[in-house]
Amino acid sequence: MSEPDTQTADLPAGFVALVGRPNVGKSTLLNALLGQKVSIATRKPQTTRHRILGIHQREDAQIVYVDTPGLHEGGRTAMNRYLNDAAGSALGDVDVVVMLTEAYRWLPGDDRVLQRLESIGAPVIAAMNKVDRMADKNRLLPAIGEMDNRRSFAAVVPVSAEKKDNLEALEQAIIEHLPSSPALFPRDQVTDRGEQFMAAELVREQVTLQLGDELPYASTVEIEAFEQEGQLRRIAAIVWVERTGQRRIVIGEGGERIKRIGAAARHEMERLFGGRVYLKLWVKVREGWSDDQRVLQALGYREE
Repeated sequence: MSEPDTQTADLPAGFVALVGRPNVGKSTLLNALLGQKVSIATRKPQTTRHRILGIHQREDAQIVYVDTPGLHEGGRTAMNRYLNDAAGSALGDVDVVVMLTEAYRWLPGDDRVLQRLESIGAPVIAAMNKVDRMADKNRLLPAIGEMDNRRSFAAVVPVSAEKKDNLEALEQAIIEHLPSSPALFPRDQVTDRGEQFMAAELVREQVTLQLGDELPYASTVEIEAFEQEGQLRRIAAIVWVERTGQRRIVIGEGGERIKRIGAAARHEMERLFGGRVYLKLWVKVREGWSDDQRVLQALGYREE
């Protein structure tokens, strides 16, 4: 990673944590704000498993978003503990917190997130997401009032990450609370994650999208080889599951399922990397990987 340009003039620049319960739209919002994919997004809760930085290089500011796993209760595996630790640790040293909720409903998981934010010294902005799904738009103003009553938010901003509505208003509210400093990252950098990490995530995204409820959280992806020859990237990856029956599900009859997963992941990689990709996938079994701390660390589940 190149060094930030410390010679540039001061501008609003700082770290902004995106937090919320699982499946509230944090990764979709991050990608919409940046105008490109840096965090995978599906409709399954807990898709995000790592803390990811997304750097929005505006002319008037540098906003470093910290995408986090959803804060949740339930689940006692090492993976669950890792997800909550990764989400909680992101709150320790940020300049602004954006709490995402759904504009049309408030769930117990939102209460738990709000409780976690009680001791946070940074200003907290409420982003009421998915306003496009509100059947009765006359409910929006009362919903904003209800949100204001829950705590003293620095701002309450209704948005639609999926439709990219009102995102400028959200960023203006964020910028008002950022410190003035030289740029924190080089002005051409968009994320702190490299291509190998993104390749693994794009395969995992397709496993999640295509298997739906058949294999909700029992899989992960490890890159075994990543070589670049000009504009061609040769990538070999392992999809790890916990049981033999899950391996059969991922492979599918005659290998058709894993072929579809590979084709879709390759398409996403070529669009993101801007070059051709040769992708080879294997599916292997490692029993209990999600509840083994050493295995999780070996597979990349560790704090950066």
